[in-house]
Order: sequence, then C-alpha cells, then structure tokens
Amino acid sequence: MKNIIIFGSTGSIGKSALEVIARFPEEFKVVGLTAGRNISLLASQIKQFRPVAVAVSDEKACSELKTYLSSHDLPNCPGLTCGTKGLISIAEMQNADMVISAIVGSAGLLPTIAAIRAGKTIALANKEALVMAGDIVMSCVKQHNATLLPVDSEHSAIFQCIRGHKMNSIKKIILTASGGSVMEKTVEELENITPEDALKHPNWNMGKKITIDSATLMNKGLEVIEAHYLFEMSPDKIDVLIHTQSIIHSIVEFNDGSYIAQLSRADMKGPIAYALSYPERLQDVMEPIEWERLSGLTFQRPDINTFPCLSLAYSALRAGGTLPAVLNASNEIAVAAFLNGSINFNKISVIIEKVMDSHYLQPATEIEVILEADRWAREKAREELIRC
Repeated sequence: MKNIIIFGSTGSIGKSALEVIARFPEEFKVVGLTAGRNISLLASQIKQFRPVAVAVSDEKACSELKTYLSSHDLPNCPGLTCGTKGLISIAEMQNADMVISAIVGSAGLLPTIAAIRAGKTIALANKEALVMAGDIVMSCVKQHNATLLPVDSEHSAIFQCIRGHKMNSIKKIILTASGGSVMEKTVEELENITPEDALKHPNWNMGKKITIDSATLMNKGLEVIEAHYLFEMSPDKIDVLIHTQSIIHSIVEFNDGSYIAQLSRADMKGPIAYALSYPERLQDVMEPIEWERLSGLTFQRPDINTFPCLSLAYSALRAGGTLPAVLNASNEIAVAAFLNGSINFNKISVIIEKVMDSHYLQPATEIEVILEADRWAREKAREELIRC
C-alpha cells in the first residue's frame, strides 16, 4: 500500500490521478490533498478519500472550505492548512510515500522542492519546477536520495523507451506535439482567434492555461527544458515534431539508426498510473488502440515563424541562468491576459520576447534569485501589457 499526496487535486491531473487511485484501493491510499479555490470539488474529494491533511491556497479558501464542510454535514479535516507553508507541511508528512506534483505554474516550485528534500518519490506533472530551477531541483534529488518520476505524457514516454538502455547509446529524443486547436491557422488568422476557439483542444482534456500553451507551442517549449534536466540531454539532442493524432507520445532515436516509440490513447491516466505503480504496471488503465481503425500517423516540423514560443523556449534553455524562469513567468502573465481578453493570441509571444530581451541574466544558483527573477518578469510583463 502506497500512501499518496496530491498537489493540485482539483485540476485535470489531480482528478485523473484520483480516478486511478479509486480503481485500485488495495494499492493506494490518499493521505493528503491540496487545491486552490474549487472548494466544492475539494470537499467531495475529502468525503470520498478521507485524507488526514488538506491544504488550500489561502486563509479565505480555508474559511470557505470549513463553512462548506459544516453546511453539508461533511466531516472536518483535522489537518487543514493554507498557503505555501501549508503545502510544504503536507509535502513533509512522514507517512507519505509519494507526492503527485500537479499544481499548475510556478506555485508548484517550493512545495515540490520540499517534497524532494523530505526524500519522497515525486510523480512530477508540474513542469515549471524544472523549467525555473532545473539545476537546483536535480541537485536536491541526488542530495536527498529522492526519486523523480515524470508524469507528462511525453516525458513518461521517453522514460519508458530508455529503460534498459545506456544513455550514451541515445542520439536524440523527439517530443511529439498535437499542435493544439489552431495549428493550421496563419499569423493573420491567429489575430482573431478567441480564447474559446483556442481552448478547443482536439485530443486532450486539460486545464485552460496548459491548453493555451499547447496552442502557442509554449507547452512543448517548456517540455524541451524539462527533458533537458530529466534526461541530461543537450538542446541540440531534443527535437519536436507535430503529430496531430496524439498516438505516439515521444520517440527515442539511437546511435545505430533504430527508434523506440511509446504509443497509447491520449489519456493522462496512463502516465499517471505508470508513475504510481512504477516499476510495475496496473491492469486495464486505458482503452486499447483499435489499430485497424487508424487512418495513419503523420508528422511535420513545427512552424516557428507562426508559433515563435517554441524557439523562445529553446533560446531560454541555451542561455540558462534565470532566463527560463523569466520565460515561464512572462508566459503565465501573457496567457492570463489572452484568456481575459486583454490581448490577442499573437501578442502572447510578443510580450514574452520583450520581457526576455529586457532581462539581466543571472546564474540560477539560489532559489531566492530565481524567485526574484520570477517576480521581476511578472511585473515587467504587466508593464508591457499596458503598452499593448
């Protein structure tokens, strides 16, 4: 029996993880949950899974949860905390074996590092932790004898493909991208894309921020940075291909010219279950592929002129230091502005590039330096929004 903590239990990854856990009650037990402001859903999760500890975003959310539990005749959670300190306290719970880190954005950085320092097994879905502070995170993993298992479908695929192979036998890793909902649009057409249109992902059911990142190809750019740290691959050995069917989740190319790919339906329960049960596999987690009904598997190079966010991510990775944190923070601000109607789709990359160009690069050797770069980039991005 593995005792599980889920950071971000009301998000898409968190909900899928709880679906898997509910199917295998003899294998897993939820001991901790954290969430933001979806109080009603969190309350139903508390009722179903009875965690011993819960953390929410702030004091207001904590008060709302207490009121909701009381008004619906639900049992109070004895270990209810809030804020970053609350998240960190749950990350350090002694009776927890694994933390599923699924908080979206930079908010997941400090709790993820806390779980690593506590020596936990981390099922990592919060790519921003590695984007912002990859060197620090990976150093902590080694120092505290923690285990880091990828949950992103692309990185889980690579992780599965390289098992049993020496890293010096790998020539390249290839991340596949669905291209999101607007891949066939021209730059001119993207000027008039609405948030509602961009959120209509053809294959994956994800949160709003990640879905927009998928459409801009920033999500793939962040995954390139994440892959660099997870697999110790240089940027020139990490490639991206558009694969609209979302059947092949990533490919590993070996020195002898052979390839190994991981295939499955577009269902996040697959990589989540693999991380939960590693090195074993759970039974019948996803629907099987109906091979005879596949019309074909296609691939193409990403159009970085139309979707420049991918090249911005590569630039940030090559520069290193605090620039990946700046990339991530300015992207979060720009995506939020697009979703609330303040800017059009094409302005997302414009804002990010302007902030990156204005940044004074520093070595990312301390968390405090990274957090300051994150704070600066958000402020600078907001200034650029005013000028748009």
